[in-house]
Order: sequence, then C-alpha cells, then structure tokens
Amino acid sequence: MNQVRVLAKDELVRQAPLTLEVADEIADGFERLAAGEVRQPPVTSLEIPEAEGELDVKTAYVPGWDSFCVKLSTGFFRNPELGLPSASGLMVVLSAETGRPLAVLLDDGYLTELRTAAAGAVAADALARPDARHVAILGAGAQARWQLDALRLVRNVTHVDVWARRPAAAKAFARAARKETGLIVTPSTSVADAVADADVVVTATPAREPLLYADMLPPGVHVTAMGADAAGKRELAADVLRAADVLVVDALAQSRTLGELQHADDATAARAILLGDVLAGEAPGRRTDADVTVCDLTGTGVQDTVVARWVLARLEG
Repeated sequence: MNQVRVLAKDELVRQAPLTLEVADEIADGFERLAAGEVRQPPVTSLEIPEAEGELDVKTAYVPGWDSFCVKLSTGFFRNPELGLPSASGLMVVLSAETGRPLAVLLDDGYLTELRTAAAGAVAADALARPDARHVAILGAGAQARWQLDALRLVRNVTHVDVWARRPAAAKAFARAARKETGLIVTPSTSVADAVADADVVVTATPAREPLLYADMLPPGVHVTAMGADAAGKRELAADVLRAADVLVVDALAQSRTLGELQHADDATAARAILLGDVLAGEAPGRRTDADVTVCDLTGTGVQDTVVARWVLARLEG
C-alpha cells in the first residue's frame, strides 16, 4: 500500500518560489490545453454569499502522465477584516494508474497563488510590449502583489500605480511594495488615474461590475484580467473586449461561462483566441506597438496539475 505524502505550506513555500522555471511549466500546460492534449472537466463552483465566499474544484489529466491533481480553492473576501488571507485551499495528487492518492499538499492556497501569478507572467510576456515599464494594478490583495512580482520576471518594471476599492488598502499596498521592491509605487484614487500611463494593466479583484472601460485604455496597453472566475463576476466592460485588437483567453468554454467572455456579445467572443495557441505560434499575438491586447485568465485545472507535479518533482530531487 502506497505511503501518502503530506506536505505543509512551509515546506512548499521553501521548495516552490515564483521563478521563470514555474512560468515555463505553466506555459507548457497552456500549450497542451490549446493543442487538445488535456482532459479537463468544467469547474465545480459553490458560492457562500453570506460570508462573501466561494469554493472552486478544479482538475485535469494529461494522457501519458503518471499523476494528476484535484484542487480545492476557496476565496472568502471578508477574511482580511478578520486578519486572515482571502485565499485558501489544498491539492490532492493521485496516481493516474490506480487512482490512489500520492500526496496531499496542504498549501493553504499558496500553490494557487503561485500558478496564477506564473500565468500572469506568461500572458504579459506573450502580449505586452517588450519595452513595457509602467504597470497599473487594480486590486490590493495578495494576488495583486503576486502579479507585480510576476511581471518583474518578464519586464523591467519601474513605475506602479495601484487602485483598490478601499483607499487605505491601496496606500498600504503602495507603502509595502515601495519598501520591498524599490520601485515607484503610487496609490491612485480612481481607476482612470491608475491606468492613464500604463503599459500593462492587471485586474485582480472580486468585482461583479465593470471597473475598466475602453475610453480609459492608453494606446498599446496590455490588460490581464484575473478576477472573473465565476458566474456573474467581471472586471472589464464589454467595450474593452470589443476594443481589443487581440483578445486572448486561457480556456474558451470556461471564459464564456465563468470569465469575461460571459459578458461579451457573440461577435466579440468569436474573436477570442487561446493563450496556448499564441505561445505555440498557432495564432498571432501583438502585431504592433499600438495594439491593445487583452487576456482573460480564469484559472485552469491543468495549471494545478502542472504546478503540483512540478513541486513534487523538486522535492524528490
């Protein structure tokens, strides 16, 4: 009988930092997904509105791989008021030959934050201008900071503007990021002000009403939308999707049901292409420095299987 490995968050944090290595692994997962090499069922979601909470269950299997992952991820967005992080969860790695559990990763949401950040780096590297320096971040939670760190892996970021629903949160984010990165980080009082000079905009909020509109977008900007991952959630106005010269998603069906495409008209949704196809050269990405590019990342099961297998391989050595 196999011994199930149980790993706590501290060990996973030590062994699995945010690096270009994990971004490359996530990019490979996107390419496999786009190529039809992944068996990935729809996300199972449960909302707990009384606590402003949600649970997602995601999984995926790549034929030929000896294991796969099932991930339970929670987001309880009142938790910061209780002194707790918004995100939590765990991953279970199972044998693809017997179905027996191989490992339980008690990561408390860490690996989800990691793979989501890595996906942001992959999207920005594929679609943002090479000279992008000025970043706008909408949201001031944990993933907002992860996204800044991820962008710094792929672009020479010098300036950051941050906006949040709570001005105090934006100010706290700016203070901490300035201290820890040495960058010029400024809290903004409005979304329009935050994005006015941006080369890259990242939206990382639990919003259910649009935050970003087309008339706010500078020429040549890249937008990565992270927050819409459940029915009814949205951060981008429909005119942002229409205005995009290149509209990219991680998974078409998932974006139509859970992501930004659920709010798009049929003609706009029909223009969406897969990030994996852009990475593989099967679909064109940015063509000119003036293009507006938009990528909707809903979070896919293959990302979880990829990151779980990656961290176990590092632990095994």
